[in-house]
Amino acid sequence: MSTPSSCDETDLEALTVEQALARVLDTVEPVGGSERVDLRSAHGRVLAHAVSAPFDVPPHANSAMDGFALRHADLATGERLHIVGEAFAGRPYRGEVGAGECVRVMTGGVVPHDTDTVVQQEHVAVEGDGIRVQRSPQAGANIRHPGEDLRAGATVLSAGQRLGAAELGLLASLGLAEIDVRRLPRVAYFSTGDELRAAGEELREGDIYDSNRITLHGLLSDAGVHAIDLGHLPDDEAITRGAMAQAAEQADLIVTTGGASVGDADFVTRILREGGGAGFWKIAMKPGRPLNFGRFGNALFFGLPGNPVSAMVTFALFVRPAIKRLRGEAYVPPLVLHAVTRSALRKVPGRTDFQRGRLTQHSDGTLEVEAAGIQASHILSGMSRANCLIRLPRESASVEAGAAVEVIPFHELFR
Repeated sequence: MSTPSSCDETDLEALTVEQALARVLDTVEPVGGSERVDLRSAHGRVLAHAVSAPFDVPPHANSAMDGFALRHADLATGERLHIVGEAFAGRPYRGEVGAGECVRVMTGGVVPHDTDTVVQQEHVAVEGDGIRVQRSPQAGANIRHPGEDLRAGATVLSAGQRLGAAELGLLASLGLAEIDVRRLPRVAYFSTGDELRAAGEELREGDIYDSNRITLHGLLSDAGVHAIDLGHLPDDEAITRGAMAQAAEQADLIVTTGGASVGDADFVTRILREGGGAGFWKIAMKPGRPLNFGRFGNALFFGLPGNPVSAMVTFALFVRPAIKRLRGEAYVPPLVLHAVTRSALRKVPGRTDFQRGRLTQHSDGTLEVEAAGIQASHILSGMSRANCLIRLPRESASVEAGAAVEVIPFHELFR
């Protein structure tokens, strides 16, 4: 029986995407350590400890709209009510409100303790220093009560939660100026290959510009880590060993592109195998079949394929979930939508395909997707034109236009 070749679509030894991701998530643990930062610096960071409300939110009864605070029982008489004062947000009325009296109150203003209802101003006729209510509300209407949002002592945010704009506002509403967040994971990265040249350098025959390293810079910037750029390495075993050792000393995670296969110049794979802490995987997916994952020294390691689309897709499916775990976030699978394909999609059974697509939504809410150009793994322009991946299951064959397919929006994969 022959051994499956590297281009065989039905390699039985290859891991499924799900199996590979499960191995990654089972291996990765959150980094240790935390730091206290001001709220503005906390945006995008991960909360180190749970936060409890130090007081009721809102802290006092306040009006939900502009109107008049009064005793609901006084509305039964239909008599004119005397205005005894005003309450603005930040400027409460501090007097008493007796029977047959009311207080002009603005949205957010404190509702006097001896009133129980706010009638909105559109339902009131003002007559000099008094009012007549033209439409009576229910008792207790239009009042926001103390603790209606949060009770004192209640858990507001849990440890491990990513802090976005809403969470920062919530913390600010509790009077917190600083917060403890997890340490950012340190991620070292480099690209390999004699054929690579930096932007601005002259290309010789056979050379290409190094796009992967700047792509990794963007991906890691979006992922919320402390990124360490170790540059571009030639195909030299000694230099590669030195860079790997330096990265392992500085970083929690090492990410490389190129040299992740099993060719004569693929020194990354050789070094990892000798170290015994990382393995070369063949994954039943396209693009991105070869992947190195494991440990090198004290650092986790990902060796991504050299083709740029393969590098981006494997980063999205495996590295980004690992970084979330390193940051202390819970991994949540990306949202999968269903759309009708406008393009015929070519596929051979045996590997899960992630084709680049352009997703659109019609006015009636229906979703359509079409292929974003040539699907070869070296065509980086297709990633720029695309806004989603079209996921075609491992066992499926080609798909005709008009069929329903699964799509994963880019914002679910790269955010």
